[in-house]
Amino acid sequence: SLDFWRLLYALLKQIHGGKWTESDAIGNQVGFVKSALWYHGYDRPQLYQLPADGSAGSRELLLAFSWLLHRLGLVERLLARNRVKTGDETSVCTCEDDLPDIQKVITETTPECGLEDRVDVRYLQWLNGRLRFQWRSLHAQHQEQCKLLHKIHLFTSGSHVDQVLGHFSVTETDLARQPENYKQLLQLLESETMQLEAFLEWKQLEPVYWQWMEAVLDNAAEEGNMSKSQDTHAEQRGLPKLTSCCPWADNLTGRIDRLSRDLMALQDQLHKLVAQRKAAWCEKVKAREEELQKEGFSATARKIQESVELKLLDLTRLCAPQKNKMHGLCRLVLRSKHPASKAGFGQCVSKQPVSAVGATEVIRELRMREASLQRELEQLREECRHRLDAIAEGLDGVICISP
Repeated sequence: SLDFWRLLYALLKQIHGGKWTESDAIGNQVGFVKSALWYHGYDRPQLYQLPADGSAGSRELLLAFSWLLHRLGLVERLLARNRVKTGDETSVCTCEDDLPDIQKVITETTPECGLEDRVDVRYLQWLNGRLRFQWRSLHAQHQEQCKLLHKIHLFTSGSHVDQVLGHFSVTETDLARQPENYKQLLQLLESETMQLEAFLEWKQLEPVYWQWMEAVLDNAAEEGNMSKSQDTHAEQRGLPKLTSCCPWADNLTGRIDRLSRDLMALQDQLHKLVAQRKAAWCEKVKAREEELQKEGFSATARKIQESVELKLLDLTRLCAPQKNKMHGLCRLVLRSKHPASKAGFGQCVSKQPVSAVGATEVIRELRMREASLQRELEQLREECRHRLDAIAEGLDGVICISP
């Protein structure tokens, strides 16, 4: 059991990007493993009832480990995290998060804070200014990095043995300048090769492992653990006691309970919102058709069509997503100006890069996302103006001057 606790501790620490040492107290390791498993959604109560000294629970730890393999893709994530990167990569993400909508639901369902929870507006303005300054500094550094990468790719064009790439990366350029670093890179590549060979062997034996897990679950059901889990599920569903070794898990209990309620409310409100928007747009279209008969139809219809396409972009993506969003790391490959190749990214290196995505496509997706966020920002600003006007009307004898 102790070895299993240490194994899960080391694996979960790697996933969360933290540092771990074997000298950590076993109690801290157990607490971290329990909190991390709960964070990822593992809600089997028998695991959280295990003692903090790590002296028992080998079967429960085996089940938790198997759950991580299946739910999180533990082996694949570790291989991707420990991969030796010889090419220049950049992160590409055109996914849309629903954080603003969730925050709106939380604001509507959460009671107003008291006087002790209020924060000075000047402090928030200072934080906003500091965040803007740091963001601009980061953006300037990123632009400088892109310029340097472009120079390296351009100056080394035609030097690579792979005609698809055609240029060196930063790592390859450094190896050409400092050949003594080649031995270290070779050792890392050999280590990665051993890991990939072990992964291939694991994929061949994986069906046997899951058959074994079915037998383990059957034994647990025969001993009554499964029935006990169903009876005490509602009472035992709670966050394990946190320790100081998990700073990211502080105050997680209240957030999880509130998020569970908000997700249910959000699902109901989403269905109602879709129906309301469809009905509202139908009424607006009918009313607008009568007005268009008296005006220039072609120019006005074109403007309305563009406005409707932009405003319904978010709703269309939520209700009927047409394609998968790009997310993850892509290798930067500088293309020449020949018609056969364009500037873009490529996740795989081959003579026919099927999975390659052009930079123009990514920029187009990001601009569409920017326009969506800009519309949302203007809507929030308008709501704030109305709220401020309502508050100002209730203040007798006070003159409000906008900055």
